[in-house]
Amino acid sequence: MDAREAQEKSPSQLIDERIAELGDWRGALLARLRALVLNADPDIVEEWKWRGVPTWTHDGIVCTGETYKAVVKMTFFKGAALDDPAGLFNASLDGNARRAIDFAQGAAIDEPALVALVRAAVALNTAGRRK
Repeated sequence: MDAREAQEKSPSQLIDERIAELGDWRGALLARLRALVLNADPDIVEEWKWRGVPTWTHDGIVCTGETYKAVVKMTFFKGAALDDPAGLFNASLDGNARRAIDFAQGAAIDEPALVALVRAAVALNTAGRRK
């Protein structure tokens, strides 16, 4: 797909295409994570950033869903400021702002904890907008 074709499609369509083109466990996992993010907050907006990264926003970036050979990575842009009582964050732990969760093939998803993390990220973004 060239840049012009990408501009003609919605971010949601581009994410659908990414999931389909992966065609393996990564696509299925990205689809599952996407559903959890969208269900966590009805006002989440899907975006397509940095030439191909599914991104979910609400008053700023909440998280991204990147696919690599061995993992699907969810990066929370303000993750360092979020409580993570379930210990989901397992990557990008050294930064001052971001935190990530790397999901390998077959990894279990603590769905209630992940939904709570997404909601906390949204709340942090919306609180920052009100100031």
